[in-house]
Amino acid sequence: MASLSVAAILAENARRRPGKTALVEGDLRLTFAEVWERARARAGALAGLGVRPGDRVALMAPNTAEFPVAYYAAAAAGAVVVPVHLLLSAPEVEHVLKDSGAALLLVHPAQAETGRAAADALGVRTVVLGEEFDTLAADAEALPSYVTRAADDPAVIFYTSGTTGVPKGAVLSHFNLVMNATVNAFDANDIRPDDVALGALPLFHAFGQTVSLNSTWRAGATLVLLPRFDAAGAIDLMVKEGVNTFQGVPTMFVALAAAAADADALPELRVCISGGASLPVAVLERFEAAFGAHIYEGYGLSETSPTATVNQPVFGTRAGTIGHPLWGVDVEIARAEVEGRVELLPPGELGEVVIRGHNVFSGYLGRPEATAEALVDGWFRTGDLGTKDDEGFLRIVDRKKDVIIRGGYNVYPREVEEVLMRHPAVAQVAVIGLPDELHGEEVCAVVVPTADGRLDAAALTEWSKDHLGRHKYPRRVEFADALPLGPSMKVLKRELRTQYGDRQGR
Repeated sequence: MASLSVAAILAENARRRPGKTALVEGDLRLTFAEVWERARARAGALAGLGVRPGDRVALMAPNTAEFPVAYYAAAAAGAVVVPVHLLLSAPEVEHVLKDSGAALLLVHPAQAETGRAAADALGVRTVVLGEEFDTLAADAEALPSYVTRAADDPAVIFYTSGTTGVPKGAVLSHFNLVMNATVNAFDANDIRPDDVALGALPLFHAFGQTVSLNSTWRAGATLVLLPRFDAAGAIDLMVKEGVNTFQGVPTMFVALAAAAADADALPELRVCISGGASLPVAVLERFEAAFGAHIYEGYGLSETSPTATVNQPVFGTRAGTIGHPLWGVDVEIARAEVEGRVELLPPGELGEVVIRGHNVFSGYLGRPEATAEALVDGWFRTGDLGTKDDEGFLRIVDRKKDVIIRGGYNVYPREVEEVLMRHPAVAQVAVIGLPDELHGEEVCAVVVPTADGRLDAAALTEWSKDHLGRHKYPRRVEFADALPLGPSMKVLKRELRTQYGDRQGR
């Protein structure tokens, strides 16, 4: 039986680079040896609380040093980490704890009220990170090393955002996560031990956890944590700490490009990675012009550890695409309307993106029907529509469920967004379909104008007529101060559909 543990990522660095700075948060600086020592002490505390290998330990914390320490402590104890989104309400946290069968909740003081309310309702023990967990660790006997697990044993259960009903737990193995971190660090991206990465993506989310935390440490590089992202503060911190690696979602790149003009100095960025949602080409161009740095856009889902594809220097990069599959991963396009089997399409055809490889999850916890729908013929069906060209570059066209059908024609919101983002007065935009008696659905653009942008709806509609087909341009334009974002910084289109759908006919 092959054995493996996510905890080996940290343990090996403590052996190879004990004195190297691993983690920076504010004034706190910890070496790999110090982080591993803290993790082993807390793993001992977890064992003292009765946590056994295979038990689920929920972790609810922002991007402070407590998160990676607790994460690796749980992994070292052989437990399965259940990260909890910080924006959830107490009843939503309760669902995650109950559904995962969590034996314990580790919660940051800032989230303690919500977390404790959820845990108390279920009779789940809560330990507050910081003083309480530190005291338990000081009194416990530190584990000498990590508990060995089978490579296919669960390591982390990520709860999906629940865009289609109740959130489901995606079960990822030690093999899934260690391979994804390794391939991200050494094959897809050229991450080096002397790199310094900014940890601005939420660590409770798959992208932040694998690409910021685990991949950075897999390469032996330094992670600088930013508990709360704001663009001006992020630029200052990156300059101060010599950050040369940045992973972010499109909304972060939008904000950084806008803030660059007012910054005293800009960081010298060598590697920038975008994921989590499609990056409009106009945003990529604005950011690259401001920072003089390339963005490598990638793609993945919680169910794929998360990275499945990324623009990789070795294959050449192409703006507006998600690059090529990761080493050891297959990504193809299948006939979207065929259920129950995967029928692959030739290059250039539009269909559903399907993935297989070492990154694909074991299934949804306790949901065999949902697992059987998602894992078909050895492929994971993503629910995203895309194409693959003759050179193997993949492109995401849209979510299957976000496609607008106007008068019988398919309109892909992403295509409309790409065009509208080129208007000089548009800072951000989300395009949605709203019910329409005549056409079935109508194209609606929800626009956040630039700070000095003067826009009126009719003028934007007129402008878009010159750049979009007759069935595609937005007949309806709404203005907003900001777009609603989920915990992973994705625009919540379902909220926009609800909000603006309710205003129909007013």
